[in-house]
Amino acid sequence: MYAITVPEPGGPDALVWAEVPDPVPGEGEVLVEVAAGAVNRADVLQRQGFYDPPPGSSPYPGLECSGRIAALGPGVSGWSVGDEVCALLTGGGYAQKVAVPAGQLLPVPQGVDLVTAATLPEVAATVWSNVFLVAGLRPGETLLVHGGSSGIGTMAIQLAKAVGARVAVTAGGQEKLARCKELGADILIDYREQDFVEEVRKATDGAGADVILDIIGAKYLARNVEALAMNGRLAIIGLMGGAKAELDLAALLTKRAAVAATSLRSRPTEEKATIIAAVREHVWPLIEAGKVRPVVDRVLPMPEAPEAHRTMESSTHIGKIALVNPDGPAGN
Repeated sequence: MYAITVPEPGGPDALVWAEVPDPVPGEGEVLVEVAAGAVNRADVLQRQGFYDPPPGSSPYPGLECSGRIAALGPGVSGWSVGDEVCALLTGGGYAQKVAVPAGQLLPVPQGVDLVTAATLPEVAATVWSNVFLVAGLRPGETLLVHGGSSGIGTMAIQLAKAVGARVAVTAGGQEKLARCKELGADILIDYREQDFVEEVRKATDGAGADVILDIIGAKYLARNVEALAMNGRLAIIGLMGGAKAELDLAALLTKRAAVAATSLRSRPTEEKATIIAAVREHVWPLIEAGKVRPVVDRVLPMPEAPEAHRTMESSTHIGKIALVNPDGPAGN
């Protein structure tokens, strides 16, 4: 088979479409013939040499895919060869085939095409696990989403609105904010021109945000705590603004607030299976009912992964970027 490899860390052109050995499904795994994969910030970090795959996982980038089951490994039940699926991966989504633990599979939602389905598992699992399972967002509360026009952001807006929460977003520029508004965002903040702490306070009569979903990290830590409401919860899922910052514990204590930092990729298989089961129960019905929809900026052939990474790094996209296997099930 062919896969996107990274012979040496570097810029987007470090991604090379090359022939590699076929994966073999182990105990409890299935082999998926990939229709499409999707691009995530973690893939960029892996390409740059900053985010190695966990031991034993595929060395190729790609944390989600869609496709058709080609073979079942020992001990797998509930799935059949030929089933159309999408999957949360530890790696290997930029390839023509990938071995996946059966607990990380999801059926393709009704009404969603096979290629688009590749853009759902990572964002759905990330948002549901952090905003709802960790931070416990409830109806009537206010969620602040940094990077509202990103793949994570577009999913977070829709899921929060679906459960009856109010949503504030930060994004760069009016075009991105307009798209966030279309998805249901109530409070629109252009981080280039506005102070999000001040804007959230104004919009909530001084109360602040009950939950903040943050992809920035260190740069926003102090201001995020400032923007939290009493009993607020900050969920940090990215480090685009650095990894180290000073935390004012007095401010946190005064607000009886909580800070959680989580990563999905390194979790044990059993934990991922639990999250995927929750996504299937709570998120998939919303997608199939049309209340939550995938937002896909563009679809490129998998060998053009370097161009997809350039787009990701430029932050000019809205929603997700998909990579299609030129010889995969979507084209057969």
